[in-house]
Amino acid sequence: MSRKKRKDRQFKAAIRQLQTEELILKLDTRYMNKTANVTVIPKNITQDNLIESLEQTNITFAVGPAGTGKTYIATKKAIQALTTGTVSKIIVTRPAVSVDEQHGFLPGTLQEKMAPWTRPIIDILEEHFTPSHIENMIEANIIEIAPLAYMRGRTFKNAFILADEMQNATPEQMKMLLTRIGPNSQLVVTGDLAQHDRGFSDNGLKDFLKRIDGQETDYIRTIYFSAKDIERHPAVAEVLSYYE
Repeated sequence: MSRKKRKDRQFKAAIRQLQTEELILKLDTRYMNKTANVTVIPKNITQDNLIESLEQTNITFAVGPAGTGKTYIATKKAIQALTTGTVSKIIVTRPAVSVDEQHGFLPGTLQEKMAPWTRPIIDILEEHFTPSHIENMIEANIIEIAPLAYMRGRTFKNAFILADEMQNATPEQMKMLLTRIGPNSQLVVTGDLAQHDRGFSDNGLKDFLKRIDGQETDYIRTIYFSAKDIERHPAVAEVLSYYE
């Protein structure tokens, strides 16, 4: 048996053991690219506010332009929560409006159909896990990837939910998602009101932000990013300025 296959089998055995122990996840550093000690260092005050909210609040909205680190920070905090045993799984979801959320016209498994939309989050996961180990965790349902339309009727327990690009959700979908959160779970909703593939009048993110109207509660907080928070590359801020 090759060393790689042996390590994969060891990893799967470790996952099964963790599942029988109520999925109290303590991933061995052998199965990570770098280290289990996932640190999240903010690059600006808004990112610091996002980290603080993710550590203190059940539902966090991170709203703003591309390149500000909304999804990056949220995913890193999800990895941190998973590897420290704070939660037992990561759930990744987002609207997929370009295929009408039915996914019946694309070949492959549900994960394969969702791959084009979840690739940014998988890229961040690969900073800490190898691709084969990510596949193993998906197989063990420790990382779950599902379209927003599949969330109805569920309750998320002991989970960190990453809901990305939610400006493309309808108001009904947003309400449905926000009411799925259960015990010991955390939900982060990211989106950019300037980018939307649905009609703006049917924008679930805009609708909820209008309803909450800037309020901060014990359970919900909204962090707004602006062009000055863009960290991806200075060119991104310049490009976006031409569309204002």
